[in-house]
Amino acid sequence: MLPVNPFIIEVPSPLGLRPDGVQSAPDALRKAGLHARLGAPDEERIDVPAYCGIRDPQTGVLNPHGIAAVALDLAASVGAALDSQRFPIVLGGDCSIVLGPMLALRRRGRYGLVYIDGHADFQHPSDEPNGEVASLDLALVTGRGPELLAGLDGLRPIVRDEDVALVGYRVFGDNDHVLDEYIRDTAITVIDYPEIREHGAASTLGKALAAVTRTGVEGFWVHLDVDVLDDELMPAVDYRHPGGLTWEEAAEILRGLLGDEGARGLEVTIYNPRLDPDGSLAQRLSGLIADVVPVGGIR
Repeated sequence: MLPVNPFIIEVPSPLGLRPDGVQSAPDALRKAGLHARLGAPDEERIDVPAYCGIRDPQTGVLNPHGIAAVALDLAASVGAALDSQRFPIVLGGDCSIVLGPMLALRRRGRYGLVYIDGHADFQHPSDEPNGEVASLDLALVTGRGPELLAGLDGLRPIVRDEDVALVGYRVFGDNDHVLDEYIRDTAITVIDYPEIREHGAASTLGKALAAVTRTGVEGFWVHLDVDVLDDELMPAVDYRHPGGLTWEEAAEILRGLLGDEGARGLEVTIYNPRLDPDGSLAQRLSGLIADVVPVGGIR
């Protein structure tokens, strides 16, 4: 087991959503002191193409070519960080950036994904009213959707259903179907918000780890969409819904995941600084991330 040596990768991308604030999240988290708290002076910033608000007629989504370009650049950066025994921490931006780290891992072998999110993000472009890839990420990364995004590098699926755990999902009936396929009818391990309320964070952690540390899986990535947090605690998100995890529950789950020897990195998405005018939520989120990444420790 290697010491955790963080390497921050900033991805100021709104391409899967809209440019109304999420693109400023990396800067807001830096200002809140996250980089200093992690002791990570090294960082890289991914260039993001200009946003276009017109749906692509071939794929049915916004900015597919830009999202693919960001994914390829991010995959290269994550891969380089892993090659140099660094622990990548990716700061978005919207959820479409998950394609990059998962592609980096797919190039290396078979890896899992713990997708911590208030939404399932499991939808077909034809059912997404605005063409936002941020509603389709889990579908795309598991091989469902247009080839340009779901088949990056010709590697489809990027992650197998059985190697994915969806944690904290609470927005039922909204982007949890790809056409007629319901997410609960797949091999994806679904640990929804009511289950977490009933059984607790420790049980959730154990079930998620079981999904991504099964025989044949070489490690896993952790995706954190901050809308998984209780809406009253984290209102700085574009799509708000009642309920969600407490800071303490999120910390317990994340600490357990990132402390496991299989963890290969973390990404944080959907925090919108425009909805946090005094920066207090950036401070709290920075504290959470710094608390759960075992800097200088042993995984």
